[in-house]
Amino acid sequence: MAEVYVVHSVSCMVGVRRTLVNRNRRDPFEGRLEGEGGQLVTAAGARAQSRVPVTKERVLASAVALADQEGLESLSMRKIAQELRVVPMALYKHVANKDEMLDGMVDIVFSEIELPSWEAGWRAAMRSRAISARRVLSRHPWATALMESRPRPGPANLRHHDSVMGGLRKAGFSVGMAVHGFNTVDSYIYGFALQETSLPFGTPEELAEVAEIMLQGLAEDEYPHLREVVAESMVSGFQYANEFEFGLDLILDGIERVRDAAENDVGGAALQE
Repeated sequence: MAEVYVVHSVSCMVGVRRTLVNRNRRDPFEGRLEGEGGQLVTAAGARAQSRVPVTKERVLASAVALADQEGLESLSMRKIAQELRVVPMALYKHVANKDEMLDGMVDIVFSEIELPSWEAGWRAAMRSRAISARRVLSRHPWATALMESRPRPGPANLRHHDSVMGGLRKAGFSVGMAVHGFNTVDSYIYGFALQETSLPFGTPEELAEVAEIMLQGLAEDEYPHLREVVAESMVSGFQYANEFEFGLDLILDGIERVRDAAENDVGGAALQE
C-alpha cells in the first residue's frame, strides 16, 4: 500500500509540473489577431479598432483607396465594409447609395487639384491647373470618366469650377469665351489621361520591350515611317508623359490667339459670345 501511495503521489506531482510547464510555454501569439499591415494585435486591440467611429469621410476615403488599388469595377459596399470592419448596412447611414458614394469620391479627387493663382496671368494659371489635374488623375485613373458626369457635384467640385470661371472672367474673357477655353483645356486633360492609362507601357524600359515586339511585325517595305518612329523612341528614351505639356502649350497658344483676335476685331463681341 505504501508503495502504491508513493507512486500515486509522484504521478500527481509530475502531472502538476507538466501543467505548469505547458502554461509557461503558452503560444505568445495566442489570442492575437492580424491587423493592418500584417501587425499582430490583441483581441482587445481589434475591438478598439472596430470602435473607431464610421463617418462619411472614412467611408469615402476607403472607397477611393479601394478604387485606386483594384479599379472602379471592384467597388462594393461589402468590400468597403470589410475595410472598415463593420457590416455593410452601417454604411448606408452615411451614403444613401452607390451614386452618392461616387459623387463624394469625385469630390475628393477635385479637392486634390490645386486651385491656381491668377496673379501671374490667366495662361500661367490655366497651365498650372492642368498639370495638377493630370497628376491627380494619374493617381486616380478610375476618376477620369467621372469628373464631369456627376449630376450632384460636391463642394470641392463646385469651388473648382467657380474659381476657374471667375479667373477667366477677371482676365477679360467673356462668358462664352471662358466656357470655350475651359472646355477645350479640360477635354485635352481628360483625353490625355484616358489614353495614358490605356498604353501598354509606363516606363522607358517597358517601352523598349513593346517596341521590340512592334518592330517584329512591321515590314520595312510596308511601314518604313512607323519603323522609323518606333526605332527613334527606343534610342531617345521617349516618355509619353512628357507629351502632355507640349500639347497643352499648343492649346493655350490657340486660346490666346483667338481671344486676342476677338478683342481687336470690330465684331469681336460676337466672336467671343
